[in-house]
Amino acid sequence: MGGSPMVDVVTAMMVITTMVAVVPFTCRAIINDHHPLAPVVLVPGAGGNQLEARLTAEYKATSWLCNRFYPIKKEEGGWFRLWFDIGVLLAPFTECFADRMTLYYNPELDDYKNAPGVETRVSEYITTYMAPLVKSLQNLGYTDGQTLFGAPYDFRYGLAADGHPSNVGSTYLQNLKNLIEKASDSNNGNPIIIISHSLGGLFVLQLLNRNPPMWRQRYIKHFIALSAPWGGTVDEMLTFASGNALGVPLVNPLLVRNEQRSSESNLWLMPRKKQFPPEKPLVVTRNSTYSSYEISRFLEDIGFPEGVQPYETRILPLVEKLVAPGVPITCIIGSGVQTPESLYYRDEGFDKQPEIIYGDGDGTVNMASLLALEDEWKDEEFQRLKVVKLDGISHTNILKDEEAVAKITKEVFAISSSMFTSIISS
Repeated sequence: MGGSPMVDVVTAMMVITTMVAVVPFTCRAIINDHHPLAPVVLVPGAGGNQLEARLTAEYKATSWLCNRFYPIKKEEGGWFRLWFDIGVLLAPFTECFADRMTLYYNPELDDYKNAPGVETRVSEYITTYMAPLVKSLQNLGYTDGQTLFGAPYDFRYGLAADGHPSNVGSTYLQNLKNLIEKASDSNNGNPIIIISHSLGGLFVLQLLNRNPPMWRQRYIKHFIALSAPWGGTVDEMLTFASGNALGVPLVNPLLVRNEQRSSESNLWLMPRKKQFPPEKPLVVTRNSTYSSYEISRFLEDIGFPEGVQPYETRILPLVEKLVAPGVPITCIIGSGVQTPESLYYRDEGFDKQPEIIYGDGDGTVNMASLLALEDEWKDEEFQRLKVVKLDGISHTNILKDEEAVAKITKEVFAISSSMFTSIISS
């Protein structure tokens, strides 16, 4: 990351924030000494991570204002909060933020790095967006650092197909593996329940498939994936074309567009061919249409040709097949929420936000993507899969809504106290 090594995530993973108010599920689940709780490791989505940065002499500010006044507060060693910093709401500091968040793909190295002069590290805390779930698990009997662990990461970086380096993402997977083994060993060898949200689910599936069956059998009891974008999202095409303010008020999406395009993980979330057939137009302009089969041309036409090579060589082979890991998996998803399904650009270019045609999903991830595992693994005899739909629950509210948190917690309780016997249910 910017030439500097990733922060020691193994140490960082051992701490998790616990500030919350609601406790929707109150049944204690420490059954007895013979049936202790299965340890839980939480892998957040992009918004659940905190990034810190510091600037070296190599850094060249985009303006004197960024260099002199932003950030206002620095901690020991010059570190300051990069993601998420409330200062991004205030122009012109949005440009400072975007400049420092930007990644750069080096075709010669075939990997991503930070902007020159920007060093980053992952905070040891998962942000409070997971706090209601954490509190509910604590009420179930889980204890931070003993049976409950957090695994934050630098969400800008992703993973790549075999034969391509992905230093930061691969380091994270190794650290996550180490944490799982450590958590199991410190709990009498009991296997782990992994709970992921959103992008975190893609990392977990890669972790499982990049380790041998004996390791998975030894260390993984169950994988609970919340709102996982298995097949990508149409919303990601909006992000690349016109920028995405992500619901943050006062932010001009064009000011963060280049930074969002630079994110390796955003390319990973482009709509996947198997979930979005070629006859389905995802983006329509006055002169052209684009399906999931025309992402490379789309990247060219929006003015981001430098994204084509990493997309074609690193991402497409990575997402070609969703390999069943043989680990019991429960997908808990929202449904019945208006989700971008097609984007219509009436004017020339992509600088204006499009007209959006909506379909089913969780408001961020399309239903076809949320159900991708059920579709692709229906004939996998040895893959246990359960899908739980929560009507009216959005992508982020699945971590906040009382009924949703109660459902997740009850699933953890059931998994921790009994065997998962269903093969496939929906």
